[in-house]
Amino acid sequence: MARPRSRQTESLSFKQQFAALRNLPPFFRLIWDTSKRMALANVVLRIINSAIPLAMLYVGKVIIDTIIALQKGESTDSNYLWLMLGLELGLAVLSMLINRAITLLDSLLGDLVSNRTSVDLIRHAARLDLYQFENAEFYDKLERARRQTTGRTVLMSQVLSQMQDVISILFLGAGLVVFNPWLILLLILAVIPSFLGESHFNQQTYSLTRSWTPERRELDYLRYIGASDEFAKEVKTFNLANFITQRFAYLADKYYIANRKLSIKRAAWGSGLSLVGTLAYYGAYVFIILQTVSGAITIGTLTFLSGSFSRMQTMLQRIMTRFTQIADSALYLQDLFDFFQIEPMIRSTEGARSFPEKVQEGFRFDNVSFRYPGTERWAIRDLSFHLQPGEKLALVGENGAGKTTLVKLLARLYEPTEGRILLDGVDLRDYDLASLRDNIGIIFQDYMRFQFRAGENIAVGNIGMIEDAELIETSARKSLADTVIEELPERYQQMLGRRFADGVELSGGQWQKIALARAYMRDAQLLILDEPTSALDARAEHEVFQRFADLIEDKNAVLISHRFSTVRMADRILFLENGQLLELGSHEELLAMNGKYAELFHLQAQGYV
Repeated sequence: MARPRSRQTESLSFKQQFAALRNLPPFFRLIWDTSKRMALANVVLRIINSAIPLAMLYVGKVIIDTIIALQKGESTDSNYLWLMLGLELGLAVLSMLINRAITLLDSLLGDLVSNRTSVDLIRHAARLDLYQFENAEFYDKLERARRQTTGRTVLMSQVLSQMQDVISILFLGAGLVVFNPWLILLLILAVIPSFLGESHFNQQTYSLTRSWTPERRELDYLRYIGASDEFAKEVKTFNLANFITQRFAYLADKYYIANRKLSIKRAAWGSGLSLVGTLAYYGAYVFIILQTVSGAITIGTLTFLSGSFSRMQTMLQRIMTRFTQIADSALYLQDLFDFFQIEPMIRSTEGARSFPEKVQEGFRFDNVSFRYPGTERWAIRDLSFHLQPGEKLALVGENGAGKTTLVKLLARLYEPTEGRILLDGVDLRDYDLASLRDNIGIIFQDYMRFQFRAGENIAVGNIGMIEDAELIETSARKSLADTVIEELPERYQQMLGRRFADGVELSGGQWQKIALARAYMRDAQLLILDEPTSALDARAEHEVFQRFADLIEDKNAVLISHRFSTVRMADRILFLENGQLLELGSHEELLAMNGKYAELFHLQAQGYV
């Protein structure tokens, strides 16, 4: 069993933690842009609520002093007492209603922010280059960013609550300053140790979580394959349950042990540092009691000051603790903003030209070489050939020869490392990317089986036409998917796959016909089929490709198939070996050359004798 890489958890400095707070302004711009009315209402309600604690303490002071005065006979006006009691009740009810409204706004606004962030993440991910998704380090960044699209309600509520408590402390502090300014200083000094402790351990927690991102992603993957309809057959057939559970348990326990050690240290230090604050509070309380006993202040003032000091201590402790939580969340929020800072390398240049209405000269590979980032091996090397207008080209070669890489270069999913690809004599980079992609239809061997309705699965090929039922049905007829759909209970409205209620699972061949229909959804000038019919038998594949060739008579097409009975229908065949052009010509020409193509053709033909 593989073991996770060893690591040293890198601790973040206080400077880095404070620097993380710079993520809050853009975060609150996001909140403001999401719903200005909700954000403003939330702030106003919190400002009002921040003044209520001081008002209630003062009213409580007046009530106690009035009761004592009535007892001593110094006053006979009991109506004033009931007025103050009613005022305190009103303030309590007002505070309750405001808190309810704040909770509601936090929840609704948080949901809106989470939805918007998720939408932004999906849109930004769609802009990025394909090779980035094939990089493990990038995928870790994506995973960390994805985790930040939910739970942002907590951070928003924390920051707004922080603002509310700060305002409340200013009100309460004014009362303490009038009595004795030294109480404020004592209060601040009492909470600093706890604040520093919380800050330190939040740094440690963030570093631990970040350093374990690959393993946590693996845990999510193991959890998924261990309980998923997609992998259920293999798990049962190969008896993988023990392997998966043992691997999951091993990684989960390693993370648990590391986290437990940190949690125990945090709890121990937190308890000791909190004790300092508790002793400081009671020291101040003793001082206030002595002042009351000496007659320097009234009983009502005692309750006001002790209540103010207690609330301020609680609020300051809360502010200090919450600050570290906010800084901690802001550190994680950096993961989201870092992801949004990633830019694609493949994009349209300023003044890019539109795809030609009709291809005149075709596509030309001019000494094209390509290797994947971070690797030394060339996937494509010094490749030159001309795909003429209206020509059907078949790509042949053993696995790993570079066929799929070639078509991804042609669709500009990758950029050549060296050389260039020309369309009508113009570098492919000079064309508008959206216009280029709109005019290229491509179906890969590993096409997705979307758990959508049948019609939606076909419309994926040109999602802007999802409401065009006639186009969807025409595309289905062209790919022979209509024969599959006619057998479904709800035809084009039938949910495919078993993930959702009333879904119907299709066979591999049926799915491939659905996927092929996507190629006919757009009026593309170049159509690429990268072995999408591998689940069909030879006769069915031949029929599909024959139909495909007839339907795109005046368009370019690139076909990849391991069956030579199919590729021989192409105008020309390009044989790739180790990313290099080995042979190029028609089926008859390549047979006459008696080279590698002829050797493999005759070898495959023997299997049908």
